[in-house]
Amino acid sequence: MENILVAGAHGTTGKKIVNLLSESQYFNPIAMVRKEEQIPFFKAKNVETVLADLEKDVSHAFKKPIDKVIFAAGSGGKNVEAVDQNGAIKLIDASKNNNIKKFVMLSSMGADKPESVPELEAYLKAKQIADTHLTESGLNYSIVRPGALTNDELLNKIELEEKLNKRGEISRNDVAQTLVRTLNDDVANKVTFEIIKGDMLIADALHKVSKMEA
Repeated sequence: MENILVAGAHGTTGKKIVNLLSESQYFNPIAMVRKEEQIPFFKAKNVETVLADLEKDVSHAFKKPIDKVIFAAGSGGKNVEAVDQNGAIKLIDASKNNNIKKFVMLSSMGADKPESVPELEAYLKAKQIADTHLTESGLNYSIVRPGALTNDELLNKIELEEKLNKRGEISRNDVAQTLVRTLNDDVANKVTFEIIKGDMLIADALHKVSKMEA
């Protein structure tokens, strides 16, 4: 089984990612958490944790061998430069230093043109800088840019394009499912794509995106 470090594991989407990884026969989640009090939540589920703050040094998060990383952390708009931008960059650099096989980035629709959404421009600019750092890092990566997140049930269906040219929403459940599926070695390598709620099974949509690979 591959060890998957999940940054932002205690967040709403992060918890869903960890649950999916726990149910997988291929992946072993390692929940990266920022606070001591977040550890018991995962301990109760027999999920390994590592205490690391994206605003500080994160190199020790790789003390146990890590195969792949999912970055699902976010500051909720409170500290976008320190967490969404620089925290992601730190984790990308540490991943490179530890020769991880794939870095899956939860980004956001609009990160390619932050100025197009003025109310979210600072956040989207931070995501854009982090995404660019990842694409230029030399690591294998998938950058997933969902539309507006909802708490709806899992549909297991999405609409996916490199650029959708329209806005839309998608459930956190479907986002988590997409992120976990992109961990597979033969899926979505060195690609950036947008997703919203749609009619195509996630597996089929990712098969399509794999044809876009760089």
